[in-house]
Amino acid sequence: MALAPTLAEEKASSVISPGKIITLRILKFNPKIDEKKKFIEYQVPCEKWTTVLDTILDVKKHLDHSIAVRYSCRQATCGSCGMIINGRPRLACFTKINELDSSVITVEPMNNFPIIRDLVVGFDRLFKTHKKLKPYIISEDSETISTKEFLQTPQEVEKYIQFANCIKCGLCNSVCPTMATDSSFIGPQALAQAYRYVADTRDKGKDDRLKIIDDSHGIWRCHFAGSCSQVCPKGVDPAMGIQLLRGYMLGFRS
Repeated sequence: MALAPTLAEEKASSVISPGKIITLRILKFNPKIDEKKKFIEYQVPCEKWTTVLDTILDVKKHLDHSIAVRYSCRQATCGSCGMIINGRPRLACFTKINELDSSVITVEPMNNFPIIRDLVVGFDRLFKTHKKLKPYIISEDSETISTKEFLQTPQEVEKYIQFANCIKCGLCNSVCPTMATDSSFIGPQALAQAYRYVADTRDKGKDDRLKIIDDSHGIWRCHFAGSCSQVCPKGVDPAMGIQLLRGYMLGFRS
């Protein structure tokens, strides 16, 4: 009598084997001409090293030239290829098919962003709020900062260095529940970057930034769901940055 496969055996059988054909489901939608969104399925060959972006570009090259997708560096540095992959915000160039444990891969545009076409979304709001927070070192003497070296201790650098790794991919904003309900919320990406400069001992713009985020659609609108920190591909913890930033707002930090 044959024995039923164990859970481990079932999982192992679902992992993509070299040269296997997978089903790639791409959400197609052009808001200028389409009334409804629809998924189109494509059969794509892949190897153990194949990424989701590889499969999308394979389809675009050989099966459907009309697919709209944004990408650039292909090494998780530029943040261009963020999208929803099997229900989770990820970078397509950094996500291997083999790691998804599924022979069906579904890709959709990120949530909380306006769709331009297919997998491409508009980043105007993200860049606007990022710029609003003055994402640069502010010095009391603008001429001195360009000629003088400002030394910091390892402890001072440690306070903000992880937040300097943000690549503005938008994944944190995509998964934020407050972004979904408040179109004016500044968002976890901008708030985390506000902390990055507030915590930097070289910067003198703390008071200006705290005034900007002290708003009903600013830092107090965050409900601390923590989803933003779970999806960051660079290990940034926006949720922690927001909580630390609140410490400055309440006077617990200086």
